[in-house]
Amino acid sequence: MAERANTIREQVAKAFIGQDDVLDLVMVALLAGGHVLLEGVPGLGKTLLVRALSQALGCSHARVQFTPDLMPSDISGHAVFDPKLERFEVRKGPVFTNLLLADEINRAPAKTQSALLEAMQEQQVTIEGHSFPLPPPFMCLATQNPLELEGTYPLPEAQLDRFLLKVLIGYPKLEDEKRMVAAVSDGKMAAEFDLSQIAQVLHDDDVLALQQATATVRVDAAVLDYAVRIAAATRNWPGIALGAGPRGSIALVRAARAQALLNGRDFVTPDDVRTIAKPALRHRIALAPELHIEGQSADAVLHALLAKVDAPRQ
Repeated sequence: MAERANTIREQVAKAFIGQDDVLDLVMVALLAGGHVLLEGVPGLGKTLLVRALSQALGCSHARVQFTPDLMPSDISGHAVFDPKLERFEVRKGPVFTNLLLADEINRAPAKTQSALLEAMQEQQVTIEGHSFPLPPPFMCLATQNPLELEGTYPLPEAQLDRFLLKVLIGYPKLEDEKRMVAAVSDGKMAAEFDLSQIAQVLHDDDVLALQQATATVRVDAAVLDYAVRIAAATRNWPGIALGAGPRGSIALVRAARAQALLNGRDFVTPDDVRTIAKPALRHRIALAPELHIEGQSADAVLHALLAKVDAPRQ
């Protein structure tokens, strides 16, 4: 199973050049059956990542550009009256796919953002009182720009909590950017990556088997206790106004299982929990105003917290 997961990573890396840490975290979320919030400035390859991943997995994908005038039915679908059949027909929206890219999710108002809540949590969509299951596997990758705040609607805590991980995307390294520019500009009129080099290495059923194998990775009671203590520590930590809830503890354990499988192990270590703690918790805590004034980040606070929570010893 670890070899299969690494094969996916190798194929996607052919197009998604550099940003190995980002790719690893997306793979963790995929194996754990969770969703990812990608935060970074435009032009860093977030759409390319989804396209490349869908091609390697042999899964369907869709992209929705969130705007202030986007309606919930534009995502989930709606019922339309067919005069020939004299009945309403359901037209399913773009959410009925395997990999959904919700681009600039914070540009749409709350009622549109909430259209994804049921899909992300229950893997189904309700249209005109009828529930329709989404095709498994289903994964939502949402993006947002951290710099541009005008005309945006910050995601509420309830929706942020639905994302297994929040991944921060920075600028690529110089050598990686050179490779990227060469791959896009040589003999091409438009800035388009060639995805034909990405081979399909899995099918839908294989992805589900990977996710099932991830769920069976062993977690020792001491390691489970360590993950829960980390999440619980955020609720009483100085400078954190709102700590992570029980879903944060669950996310830590789920993501740590996937991290262990990627590392070729069938058991979770404290290092797996520590590695995944910041992506799993940075969007589940709210800093006190005085820390914002001082320019502190959630990652800096979590770094200090992890240093104080004792890890189990062998």
